[in-house]
Amino acid sequence: MKGPLFYSKILLFGEYGIIKDSKGLSIPYNFYNGALKVDENPSEEAIKSNESLKRFVEYLKGLDKDLVDFDFETLQKDVNAGMYFDSSIPQGYGVGSSGALVAAIYDKYASDKITVLENLTREKLLKLKAIFADMESFFHGKSSGLDPLNSYLSLPILINSKDNIEATGIPSQKAEGKGAVFLLDSGSVGETAPMVSIFMENMKNEGFRSMLKDQFIKHTDACVDDFLKGDIKSLFKNTKQLSKVVLNNFKPMIPKQFHELWKRGIETNDYYLKLCGSGGGGYILGFTENIDKARVALKGQKLEVVYNF
Repeated sequence: MKGPLFYSKILLFGEYGIIKDSKGLSIPYNFYNGALKVDENPSEEAIKSNESLKRFVEYLKGLDKDLVDFDFETLQKDVNAGMYFDSSIPQGYGVGSSGALVAAIYDKYASDKITVLENLTREKLLKLKAIFADMESFFHGKSSGLDPLNSYLSLPILINSKDNIEATGIPSQKAEGKGAVFLLDSGSVGETAPMVSIFMENMKNEGFRSMLKDQFIKHTDACVDDFLKGDIKSLFKNTKQLSKVVLNNFKPMIPKQFHELWKRGIETNDYYLKLCGSGGGGYILGFTENIDKARVALKGQKLEVVYNF
């Protein structure tokens, strides 16, 4: 048995902000993917994944049946037969490893599921997001449901606010373009839950709350609009501001060895860095108007281009 592939995602803009109703823009990233599988001779990884799936199934049995119900008989049978999630998506890297797994389970076992082929009204999207949020909370403690939604639909998703999301188109890439969005590998795994609790702790502070509203969310919303309109000049202006705000206010989320590189990008304008997901490790997202310059400036770093302007 091998199920369909579900892809990783990149939240280009909106990390942390979407908790407080900023805009966000999430795109599928097809470089990594995962699928449900059963093997004759499972590897150690497969056995570990299967153990985790067994716990996940028990958790799913406790979810509100009015929101989502599953064919537990088949699911239990498959898990008992050794089913696991065969995935190339790195865990703890901010590219949605648990999101892809949630999407795969919903796709195969949900009764009465909302499919990608039907007319996806806002109501249906919000319902899917709510289902996925409940399912993914098993992994993160609290989930927005966006990662699985992105993985399930394999479409860019525009978050206008908590109750207003839509599938969207993004400007097509220019293969020859010098401008680029790229990923930097921090070399360490980030844990979502501790980072989110630092953020929630900071939210008790009035100064932090007003910074979030007046600076972080303002620039995030502008970046989303600029990106969708293809206004590159304004996009880089706002990304630079966003990068500054994050460096000044989200230090614990930036791995220490990147503080200096982060600052240097802002000073030289060769590239601007921002968080990819909750931070603390995993990937860091970079934006540059000239990828050749950025490569030279970031020599020695593992850099993957994900989008060309």
